[in-house]
Amino acid sequence: MTNQGLSISAALRKRFAEARRVVVLTGAGVSAESGVPTFRGGGQSAVWKGMPFDKISSAAMLERNLAEVWEWFDYRRGVIEKIEPNAAHRALARWQERFEDFTLVTQNVDGLHQAAGSRDVIELHGNLWRARCMSCRRKYDLRDRESEASRTYACADCGSYLRPDVVLFGEIVPGGAFERAAAAAARCELCFVVGTSALVYPAAGLPEVAKAAGAYVIEVNPERTPLSDLCDACVQGKAGEVLPLFC
Repeated sequence: MTNQGLSISAALRKRFAEARRVVVLTGAGVSAESGVPTFRGGGQSAVWKGMPFDKISSAAMLERNLAEVWEWFDYRRGVIEKIEPNAAHRALARWQERFEDFTLVTQNVDGLHQAAGSRDVIELHGNLWRARCMSCRRKYDLRDRESEASRTYACADCGSYLRPDVVLFGEIVPGGAFERAAAAAARCELCFVVGTSALVYPAAGLPEVAKAAGAYVIEVNPERTPLSDLCDACVQGKAGEVLPLFC
C-alpha cells in the first residue's frame, strides 16, 4: 500500500505491463489537482460579470460581444499562466515513451499536458493559449507576445478578427479531433478514463467505443461516475496519486 493507502492490483499492473496500445482520456479533474479552476460553478452560478459559465463561454456571446469573450478568456489565461503540471500530467508524459501505440485525448484547454512533455495530444475542446481567425482560420500562439496578432487579435493574413481557439457552448468538436480519438479507441487494448465525470459527449463516447472493440477500460476518479458501471476496473483516488503507481 502506498500513496495514502492507494494500491494497484497485481492484475492491473500485469495488464499495464503487457499492453502495447493504450488510450487515455483526461478531464477537468486532472488539472483541478494543479489548481486550475473549472469556472463552471454550480447550476446557474455567476462566474463572470454576473453571467453563468455557459453564457459567457457560448457561441451566442461570441457573435454578440467578441470583446467581452476575449476579456473573459484573457482573465482565464491570467489565472492559469503560473500553474504547473502535476504528477498525473508527468506520469502520462512518461507513458508515451513506454507504449508502442499511445494516444492522449483531453477535454482540458489549459495546455498542461504539453507543458509536462506530452506530444501530439488530441485536444477535443481546443486550447486557451491559441487564437483562430474567424475568416481564414489561421491559428496563433497567444504566448508569442512579439506577434502583432497576439496583441491586437487581428489576423496577419486577412485582417479579420481572431477568436479563442476553444469549443464554446453551442459549437461542435473540431473536425478530425474526435475521429482520430475514436480510431485510437477502436484499436486500443487498454483505455483509461481519468478525472472526468463522463457526462460530456462526444468525449464520453470514447470509452464506449473502446469497450465495444474489446478493450479493457479503467476509470481513475475520486468518486464513481455514470461511466463506472461500463468500466472493467475502477480505481478511486486522485489522478496524481494513482497514475504514478502504474509506473
